[in-house]
Formats: sequence, C-alpha cells, structure tokens
Amino acid sequence: MDIKAIKMDGLGNDFVIIDNRQKITQLSKKQIIKICDRNFIGCDQLILIEKDNIADARLKFFNADGSESGACGNGTRCVADFISKENGNKTIILTTLSGNLKSEILGNNLVTTEIGNAKIKWNEIPISDELDTKNLNIKFNDLNNNEYSGGTAVNVGNPHVVFFVSEIEDFDMAKIGPQIENHKMFPEKCNVTIGKVINKNLIKVKVWERGAGLTKACGTAACATAFAGFLNKLTDNNTDIEFENGNLSIFIDEKNSVHMKGPVSDIKKISIKL
Repeated sequence: MDIKAIKMDGLGNDFVIIDNRQKITQLSKKQIIKICDRNFIGCDQLILIEKDNIADARLKFFNADGSESGACGNGTRCVADFISKENGNKTIILTTLSGNLKSEILGNNLVTTEIGNAKIKWNEIPISDELDTKNLNIKFNDLNNNEYSGGTAVNVGNPHVVFFVSEIEDFDMAKIGPQIENHKMFPEKCNVTIGKVINKNLIKVKVWERGAGLTKACGTAACATAFAGFLNKLTDNNTDIEFENGNLSIFIDEKNSVHMKGPVSDIKKISIKL
C-alpha cells in the first residue's frame, strides 16, 4: 500500500497527516504504530482528515501507541494551516472528539486555535475518586531522591496533570512520566507536565504525552499548564509556555475559554509504503 501524506510540526511536536476526504485509507492499529515508529516514518501523532458536512473537516488523532486521542492542539493548528492554504480562508473550523475548534490563520506560519473551556471537576478529568483536582497530592521523587507532592488536574479535550516545581531539570521525566500516566487515579491515563514558573507571564515545561512519551512540545499541555498556573494564582491569564524549540502563547478569556497561538512548520509531502 502506497499512501500519500504530509508531515508538519508545531515546535517539533510532529505529525503525519493523511487526507481521507477524497480517497479513504483504512489503517489498523498495528499500521498506525508502524507509521509513528521513528525507525520507520516517525511522529508523535498520526492525524486523519475526514469530510464534514458543517465544518471545514473532521479530525481523528492517534497516539504513537495506536490509541485514539480526543484533542491535539498543535496538530489542529497544523491542519488548519494546511486547509487554509487549500481554500484561502483565514478562519478554519475543525471537528474533533472534543468539539468544534476554531483556528485563525495569522500569516508568517502563525496560527491561533481556541481550545475551549478547561474542565477541572474530578469526573470531567476523569479521575477515579472525588478529590481536590487543584492538588491531587501525587508523590514522586526528584533526582536527589527528595520527595515531591502535588498535581493540578485539567481536561482540555484530554486529561492532564500539571506539577509546579522550583527546577524542572531536577526531575527525570522518562521515569516519572509513565508512572503518573498509568497511575490508578487516571482511568483514561493522563498527560504529565512539570513546570517552572519564571514569572507571571512565562512557564518553562517538560512534557510526557499520554500514548506518545517524551515530546518536544504539546499544545494541550501548554493550555493545561497555563490554566493550572492561572487557577493557582501563579500566572496571569496571558502566559507563554516555553518548550525546547520555542514558546506557545496561551490566553484565557473572560469566559475561561483557552486560546493557543504559535508557529507551524512548512508542509512536507511524503509517501508511505506499507
């Protein structure tokens, strides 16, 4: 099977995107895992673009482990840019499992997407018990074996837990990430972020993505981190989230809806032989 696809990324958070609007490509879980494998094509997520009667398109997101994801902020921004180049519109509406997402194409490879209202009730995350989602009191150790406790849970289309620490380099995300992702508290697993508040408008982060592992950037993690910072009165409603390759700008409006602005890469056409 020869599949025409494209590759794009947002700050190194990379995607293989397959356009299913004309010709339908059916992929098994095994084939999705193979495409995402960095020894083959390699990406954080696989995205399928499908026809929608109302929106510009419908999106399906798949993690590197083959599981389906409800939302992907950077992926949505990338596809919005791709479709805008196709139809010339500067406002793009894309349907996802977590609702309709509106993106604005700002030019110079900058795209902003409204992710919507963050959810913080225990059953909306979801977590297994009725706990205070501002502090889940999850315990883990840093590299010096000092115990840390905390965690603010936020759902922005998928479940996240955010920990604010004094120094992110003191923590081994490759070890902590999978422990917390698979914690019994999270029946649908979760994305894990540790963040250092630099000032009221900047948080530096490291992210472990549910079903994908360590990632250079994650749009929904940026939204969840900014919202958690705002909720805990650590940051303002306009905050930059700093990743390895640059920043995403997050704005929380008066209705508590979360907007994410950042760069997308150029579009690279690829051919996949399965």
